[in-house]
Amino acid sequence: MTQAEIKLCSLLLQEHFGEIVEKIGVHLIRTGSQPLRVIAHDTGTSLDQVKKALCVLVQHNLVSYQVHKRGVVEYEAQCSRVLRMLRYPRYIYTTKTLYSDTGELIVEELLLNGKLTMSTVVKKVADRLTETMEDGKTMDYAEVSNTFVRLADTHFVQRCPSVPTTENSDPGPPPPAPTLVINEKDMYLVPKLSLIGKGKRRRSSDEDAAGEPKAKRPKHTTDNKEPIPDDGIYWQANLDRFHQHFRDQAITSSEIVRTMLRMSEITTSSSAAFTQPLSSNEIFRSLPVGYNISKQVLDQYLTLLADDPLEFVGKSGDSGGGMYVINLHKALASLATATLESVVQERFGSRCARIFRLVLQKKHLEQKQVEDFAMIPAKEAKDMLYKMLSENFISLQEIPKTPDHAPSRTFYLYTVNILSAARMLLHRCYKSIANLIERRQFETKENKRLLEKSQRVEAIIASMQATGAEEAQLQEIEEMITAPERQQLETLKRNVNKLDASEIQVDETIFLLESYIECTMKRL
Repeated sequence: MTQAEIKLCSLLLQEHFGEIVEKIGVHLIRTGSQPLRVIAHDTGTSLDQVKKALCVLVQHNLVSYQVHKRGVVEYEAQCSRVLRMLRYPRYIYTTKTLYSDTGELIVEELLLNGKLTMSTVVKKVADRLTETMEDGKTMDYAEVSNTFVRLADTHFVQRCPSVPTTENSDPGPPPPAPTLVINEKDMYLVPKLSLIGKGKRRRSSDEDAAGEPKAKRPKHTTDNKEPIPDDGIYWQANLDRFHQHFRDQAITSSEIVRTMLRMSEITTSSSAAFTQPLSSNEIFRSLPVGYNISKQVLDQYLTLLADDPLEFVGKSGDSGGGMYVINLHKALASLATATLESVVQERFGSRCARIFRLVLQKKHLEQKQVEDFAMIPAKEAKDMLYKMLSENFISLQEIPKTPDHAPSRTFYLYTVNILSAARMLLHRCYKSIANLIERRQFETKENKRLLEKSQRVEAIIASMQATGAEEAQLQEIEEMITAPERQQLETLKRNVNKLDASEIQVDETIFLLESYIECTMKRL
């Protein structure tokens, strides 16, 4: 793992879980798998704190454990999963667009807590939605439960591995750590729950006014507590399914291709190189109702796509009017290449981009050939080639005529290794994200006093509005923040929003490059 990735993991762990968890997590990322006492000794952290930190990391799938033959349990950091925390806002927003506010809050709760039972998620989400509704309106548990079932049916949430029942009934001594298993058939099987009820609002102010001490309230309900109907069945967000959705969005070029991807989103694995074969008749029946296109035009369109040199869509058979597949690897390769071309154009200008595309197209070119084909003067072409070579966007291949590799008897060919260039660009993206996070933290720290003051004023205004204060009193409180301070707050807000937007944009590039590299490595 590169230093840029380790630094980014450190920043993400510290931002989400604090210093102790970050210390343990980064130590495991640097050293690999280690037992509990070695972690405590090497980090200089108490055993109790290490246990708590590991509990948090295991709960959020950021650390896995393995029992060795001698009975020693070793913990190992899941670096790729730590980096996925960067994408949490995108997962939540995607669910909101697909399944409205209810789906958004379900996925948000699962990401915030790592693993939860369905009944817990439903109750939490119903309570949160009820609090945002007008007085007198509540959210029914059944409605939230239905959205949860839809998320499971489309594989956006999945069951977590659990301890098998045979392991619990074993009369022998308990193992040092439980072995977790999951049956693939049960991964998206939702338990039949009869959740009856509605979301509740927090009424702490009313209860305090009634004189009931907070410590005594739970005693009224603990004796009558019913057993949890789905105890032991925990759920988590299926990040691979979200990545499949992001990939499909990125490669969608038309409504017909979008329909093909939508038809195969459940049947095709997120790591597959091709979608499942679909017949022309199936595609025609699945097109949106308002999409006015005849069967003949659809067949012509599919034939054109199959004959395209990019090989984006391929024909795999003639039954059912023709069987077609989408070549996901080719699509990702095209997107990665387009990303590299865009970066070259932004960094070095349009002339360098012309040379880069030329070398991509011709595969191997000598310097003289580059000058002639690109129609650029020799000196300028030489400078541009060396500039891109030094930045690792293109590479130089030597082909000697004789075994002594004498320069006068050697061909020097420029070429583009897309995989190598994608890795280099991915590394720079990690560095960019880390720099953006550090800058955002610096901006917030520099204005900490002003932010705290603004929060205090907002809290006072909210409490006064609740008690029915006059407009003049509210105006007086608002004036506690001066005009220069308001301007400073606006500047801070604008800067933080820009940094957040930049993080999301860079992460989109990271996702494309990661997907291409992963798909290419599986084919090698």
